[in-house]
Amino acid sequence: MAQLAPHAGRARVIGLTGSPGVGKSTSTSMLVRALRAQGRRVGVLAVDPSSPFSGGALLGDRIRLTEHALDEGVHIRSMASRGHLGGLSRATPQALRVMDAAGCEVIIVETVGVGQSEVEVAGLADTTVVLLAPGMGDGVQAAKAGILEVADVFVVNKADREGADATVRELRHMISLGDRTEPHLWRPPVVRTVADRGEGVEEVLEALEAHRAWMEEHGELERRRQLRARHEVEAIALAELRSRMTGLHGDGALDAAVEEVVAGRLDPYAAADRVVASLAD
Repeated sequence: MAQLAPHAGRARVIGLTGSPGVGKSTSTSMLVRALRAQGRRVGVLAVDPSSPFSGGALLGDRIRLTEHALDEGVHIRSMASRGHLGGLSRATPQALRVMDAAGCEVIIVETVGVGQSEVEVAGLADTTVVLLAPGMGDGVQAAKAGILEVADVFVVNKADREGADATVRELRHMISLGDRTEPHLWRPPVVRTVADRGEGVEEVLEALEAHRAWMEEHGELERRRQLRARHEVEAIALAELRSRMTGLHGDGALDAAVEEVVAGRLDPYAAADRVVASLAD
């Protein structure tokens, strides 16, 4: 990481999230094809869920993106979530830094696709694209999950299906009820696509470019990247503290505190303070 740091920070990061079945992998492939036509080097980080029973992951996104497998300007990396919540893997920020330093100009981060908890990608990406599809109840899910606040661009995929117009109307209505009506705030556009036919990709690219221009004009790009670095440093620090807490010396203090809590002689907050104090010693 120390050797990579001077070479990172140049790539544009696009987060792609949405419920299962909306066509995330197909949309990723469509975007990769369009970006390669512009001559850009593209990286793809595709996160798959890990089984809570076996710990294994299918990592099937590489299968869906096989048309780009022999393109030297595209690097596809599948990652297992390993139980990490938020739609990403714990190692995603580090993998992102490696791709950035390796010269990828645009990196697409595709989340697990498990539904309402996938908001972590917003802290990792410069622009977050939320995919929806007609007839899947996604409008209601978006309102419940707070995805309105996460999305910078909405894409209604499978727009050739019945109900696409209603989905677009519902999204635009919900956006109009939000707090992004001020002129200086970004108002997420709603774009229609049919990803398996490549329809609507130009409109998506235009929306991405418009969002980037707005971020640069208002200093939002720098703010987001500072926030991303803060989250990464914080996560590494917490992981280090956790490893010390369950390590050779910390484990005894933790076990002793747990026994005190179970016996009713200590409350969990005081026990946690005692464990933290033992780490400081």
